[in-house]
Amino acid sequence: MEMRRLGNTGMRVSALGLGTLTWGRDTLESEAAAQLEAFVEAGGNLVDTSPTYGDGQAEQVLGRLLAHSSSTATDSAGADSFRFAREDLVIVSKAGVSRRHDESFVDASRHNLLSSLDHTLANLGTDYVDLWLIQVPDPHTDFDLVLGALWSAWSSGKARYVGLSNHAGWQCAYAAARLREGTVNVPGLAAVENEYSLLNRQAEAEVLPAAQSLGFGFLGWSALGRGVLTGKYRNSVPPDSRAASLHLQGFVQPYLQGRCRSIVESVATAAQGLEVSPLAVSLAWALQKPGVSSAIVGARSAEQFHQILGALGTKVPRQVMTALDEVSDPRLPAA
Repeated sequence: MEMRRLGNTGMRVSALGLGTLTWGRDTLESEAAAQLEAFVEAGGNLVDTSPTYGDGQAEQVLGRLLAHSSSTATDSAGADSFRFAREDLVIVSKAGVSRRHDESFVDASRHNLLSSLDHTLANLGTDYVDLWLIQVPDPHTDFDLVLGALWSAWSSGKARYVGLSNHAGWQCAYAAARLREGTVNVPGLAAVENEYSLLNRQAEAEVLPAAQSLGFGFLGWSALGRGVLTGKYRNSVPPDSRAASLHLQGFVQPYLQGRCRSIVESVATAAQGLEVSPLAVSLAWALQKPGVSSAIVGARSAEQFHQILGALGTKVPRQVMTALDEVSDPRLPAA
């Protein structure tokens, strides 16, 4: 698998990132294990998680898989043995969204952020995360205090690098400047993680240009448009899909209507002409866009994830890239 630099940090991350949004809730632990093993065997290293994923279970599942890999690494070879160490992975986790009484709310107070980080480390069974992000903006907490919590996490050694997720371009630029003030020893803003696909190109307006100009990495989550760009919803909603799930249908529904449908049809047409799948075209488009350090994808099953891995070799010709850029241009009016 292709390895890319994460901004100017010097850290190398796999072009494809493994997302864990459904682990522990929609994805069985055995399926998660199969995904992780296939990912590592393919040369991947970036695993993206959060305390909120899988209704709070994703980090725990990942932690158990890490523990299993370390306990079997020195055993005699067996069909179920993992053959990688914690150091082989770049683990990305987040803080700033909490759950109480089955409801989620934003809380980026210093107390909550640092407590959440400690909880993440306990879940993962490790003493550090490679990249720790503030998951969403908190309009009720002073941004400088939020950045102070990032600095504390880095200076304590609990986070090797720090960054932001789902923040606006001005917030990313401000954070990059503030985190580098006063000392060259502070790593600054290592990366930002925002949604990015043919169905959501908002990051191109400010965040991606800021990343390229200021030297922080960009991670694009949901590179397959929340699964819609695979083409599975063109004619109906499969009963085992996210759109049919009570807790994820609201996540997928906005991309099943209006202009998104015409974009998906254009992807399908391009895929037919290139004799590959719509999944392959959509993923290749994201990976070929300038400034993308890693495109993060999640899958419910190991079979789905193997299809994603199988699409990695696809290259979209320049003319097709241009056509897809035009049909998905976010400046065009909604249908």
